[in-house]
Amino acid sequence: MNIIFAMLKVLSFLASYVIVLKKWNIMNKLLLIASTITILSLSYFVQAKGDAEAGNEKSGTCSACHGTKGISLTNLYPNLAGQHASYLEKQLLDYKTSVRINPIMLSFARSLSTQDIADLAAYYSRQEAALYSVGPGIVDAGQKLYMGGDKSRGITACSACHGPRGAGLALATFPKISGQYPAYIKTQLESFRSAARNNAPNNMMSDVSAKLTDKDISLLSKYISALH
Repeated sequence: MNIIFAMLKVLSFLASYVIVLKKWNIMNKLLLIASTITILSLSYFVQAKGDAEAGNEKSGTCSACHGTKGISLTNLYPNLAGQHASYLEKQLLDYKTSVRINPIMLSFARSLSTQDIADLAAYYSRQEAALYSVGPGIVDAGQKLYMGGDKSRGITACSACHGPRGAGLALATFPKISGQYPAYIKTQLESFRSAARNNAPNNMMSDVSAKLTDKDISLLSKYISALH
């Protein structure tokens, strides 16, 4: 029953996503749907079951940068609290296999087993996310770009994948982006834009961020951080 429910959620999401991608040709749409369903179906069956208590015991090294409860001590590092376990697992595996490059995380992730990764992801996903706020000027301008994109520049709405509140979609490993430091969001958008980071599904983030100006990134970073 859980499998059926999960797949129904996936199909519902894909239906809405295809609408957002209406400018794509039909072949691209079909390929996207087929590849996404395949990836999600396989990951559902092969993921190790995470133990949050075990993850807490294993999180000592992580806390030096990410805090004891997943709220980082500096905006150089992401907040992990409340993030989807599926996304955290993917990022750790990407670091472990050098798909995502970061010298500090590479050395740490290589020492982790698949079960360690699942346990840590389960622990941090259950912690309370951070809450931030911004002024009304940022809200008005940011909401327009985040919710509606910019058709004239071919920019897809961020909300298409990350939702109106920035909650993301766990089944598709689309991250929760609210409750994150604005400076960290800005750094990641710039990294996707420059191709320094390219580990998003189907290179979607690289495609979108390539069309963003510095002003767009600054605005979105502040707006997204305060979504909840």
